[in-house]
Amino acid sequence: MPQHTPKSTTVHVRIALDVICVHSYLGYTRFVRAADRLRAEGRQVRVEFLPFELAPGAGTEGEPLLPVLERVFGAEAVRQTLRHAEQLAAEGLELHYERAVATGTFEAHRLIARAARQGRAEQLVERLFRAHLTDGLHIGDATTLARLAEEVGVMEDDGSKPVDMTAETERLRAELDRVRRLGVTGVPVFFIDGVRPLHGSQPEAALFAALREAARTTPAF
Repeated sequence: MPQHTPKSTTVHVRIALDVICVHSYLGYTRFVRAADRLRAEGRQVRVEFLPFELAPGAGTEGEPLLPVLERVFGAEAVRQTLRHAEQLAAEGLELHYERAVATGTFEAHRLIARAARQGRAEQLVERLFRAHLTDGLHIGDATTLARLAEEVGVMEDDGSKPVDMTAETERLRAELDRVRRLGVTGVPVFFIDGVRPLHGSQPEAALFAALREAARTTPAF
């Protein structure tokens, strides 16, 4: 008898986030767990990252994060941040705000876009979160970004010609504008095909339920 290959479903997910945002890190960590559960059921999950800057136009000189938070938002913001870090340890996130470096993320988003063209965006995004919030690395620094890119296997496109940095910059600026026109004013936001957008660091159960719903309504092939 001929064997039948099981039909597969691909769920498409777009995630708006910023890699200096702890809520994005928490939401993405929960999403990965939910997506892995769906993948274990034989479904495919395709992820696209939408860039968002928490601090548009911020410089990349790099300053210790906690003093910046205190200067901008006050001492209570620092205390709340440190309390939040303790709470998130239960989620398996090791956060070291005392090491974290305040920086703009335009160049990090440029690198994520390049990683996406090479099928390595998910690995790079996780590494950038961990670099910023756990390792205390300056992810606005070009040398640091190059090292992290090499670590996860992101190369200069195909190597046949120099990267057109001007074109990359223009594409990223246009995409940042487009994401804001989608109504994104805070992150994370999860756009799962066929399901209403989910805002904030949703529980894993809610993300899994949304993925299951999308898989149910997505035609198999």
